[in-house]
Amino acid sequence: QVQLVESGGGLVQAGGSLRLSCVASGRTFSTYTMGWFRQAPGKEREFVAAVRWSGSSTYFAPSVKGRFTISRDNAKNTVYLQMNSLRPEDTAVYYCATSHWDIGQVTTTLKVDYWGQGTQVTVSS
Repeated sequence: QVQLVESGGGLVQAGGSLRLSCVASGRTFSTYTMGWFRQAPGKEREFVAAVRWSGSSTYFAPSVKGRFTISRDNAKNTVYLQMNSLRPEDTAVYYCATSHWDIGQVTTTLKVDYWGQGTQVTVSS
C-alpha cells in the first residue's frame, strides 16, 4: 500500500520561507514522478510543482515559479518543496502526490495516482 506522509507546514509571515517534506513508502519511489498540489478554502485543488523520477527536470505553476523549488532524494524516498518569498495567497493545505505520468502531464488531479494527507501552510500579512 502506497503511503505519502507530509510534514513541515506551519504559520509564517509574508516574505518568509518554509520547507515541506514528503516521505513515500509502498512504491518504488525512484521510478515515479512526485509533485505537490494545494487547496485553499473554497477553491479547487491546484497543481504547484512536480519533479521527474530522476530529479533531472522540474515543472512549476506560474504562480510559484521563481519562488518555490522542488527536489527529491531517492535514497531517502523523500521529496521536498522549498517555499520562499511566501505570500498570503499561498495559504492552503499542501498535498504530496505521486504519479506514473511525466512532469508535464501531472498538472491535473486526474493524473495523480496517490495522495498524502496534507499539511497546512498559513501565511500572515
